[in-house]
Amino acid sequence: MKIQLQPIKVLFTICSLFFSLVFVAHAQKDGLIHIWPGKVPGETAAKQPAVVTDNNSGGVTRLTDVTDPTLKVFLPDENVNNGAAVIVCPGGGYKILAIDKEGYEVAEWLNTLGYTAFVLEYRVPQKQDGALNDIQRAIRIVRSGASDWKLDPNKIGVIGFSAGGSLAARAGTRYDEETYTPQDAKDKVSSKPNFAMLIYPAYLDKGENRSLTPELKVDENTPPMFLFATADDTHANSALVMATALRDNKVPVSLHLLPKGGHGYGLRDGNPAGESWPALAETWLKGIVK
Repeated sequence: MKIQLQPIKVLFTICSLFFSLVFVAHAQKDGLIHIWPGKVPGETAAKQPAVVTDNNSGGVTRLTDVTDPTLKVFLPDENVNNGAAVIVCPGGGYKILAIDKEGYEVAEWLNTLGYTAFVLEYRVPQKQDGALNDIQRAIRIVRSGASDWKLDPNKIGVIGFSAGGSLAARAGTRYDEETYTPQDAKDKVSSKPNFAMLIYPAYLDKGENRSLTPELKVDENTPPMFLFATADDTHANSALVMATALRDNKVPVSLHLLPKGGHGYGLRDGNPAGESWPALAETWLKGIVK
């Protein structure tokens, strides 16, 4: 009796393993990725889902208390997939994440252009060091798994809004620093983005006399950048000083400064800046991603 049942047990085990692998592969391709396999570096709080705040003014969903950073995957239609990826960093002053306005909606727009998008829930509130760990790890995860998403590992960029723009700039200038203890083989892969888009970036002018923030080490190896801001934005100087540093180091840079638009508009209708930057960014991306 035992001899007859054993093959059935083996078959059941094989089937279970097969379906488990299929589930994992599917989750990796189009779902939610927890970017830290074990303990989150430098994090003292337990892993838990992010908290949705009570403030939904402006029709914005805001997250806080992120202790388990994730990447949400948005896949383009196969017939338009161009083999490039963009990691999206929502803003929120390093206090919250405007997860839909500067995250999911941007990812869906990128999908229409053929880009695979990954929305990053990085650590907040006020965990700038942890956030840098998160973006570096996120880039490595996407690059190491490029074949799973039909991506070119040399066409992986970042886009950030406000504080997310700060984080994208940090990723583009501090990629050669080991900011956390390697976790696995993925951490042997480069965390350097191939390009960066900073939309109404903040906190880039914290140097003396509103010069470039000292932690941002711009040199000839810094990736090309697209910067967009408006003159009536109190954070507009961030884009100006970053563009100057890039130009001085002969790094390809595209800077756009509109007269009006304020701050925090995403790409929603009703704001001239929000209606302008996506077309400009699309054109720039076509020149970068060839």
